[in-house]
Amino acid sequence: MKKFKLLITTTAFILSSTFVYAQSIEEIIKGRKAMFSENYQNGKKISILLKSGKKDEAKPIMKKMSDNYKKLLDYFPENTKEGFKTEALPSIWENKDEFNALMQKASNDMLKLAKVIDTADDLRAIQKELMWSNCSACHNRFRAPH
Repeated sequence: MKKFKLLITTTAFILSSTFVYAQSIEEIIKGRKAMFSENYQNGKKISILLKSGKKDEAKPIMKKMSDNYKKLLDYFPENTKEGFKTEALPSIWENKDEFNALMQKASNDMLKLAKVIDTADDLRAIQKELMWSNCSACHNRFRAPH
């Protein structure tokens, strides 16, 4: 009887651990998707604000995007390559240093954008260079087409 109880307890523990493990993978994948989505929405807001001459309102959004790119460095562990409708390509894990460098560059470029918008002659061009080009580089190399 003791062995049976131990077996039941062990099985219950393994099943509950597996469920928690699966949940954490789901949370990670959904979390990174949410951050990328938020950055895209914020990028569009920044474009609208800059077009309207509201540079000071755009700067905190740029900082938020920068922070998100830094956080994303922790959102691609090995166990999140598949599942939960991830659009991340295997190239992220195959070229982890390159992906991490791109996320860091995107973060740094958002901070740089916040500094140069007050003196930039062509806001659209500088925004393309320091924001949208990073999005394109990541999508072209590390995201499944959709």
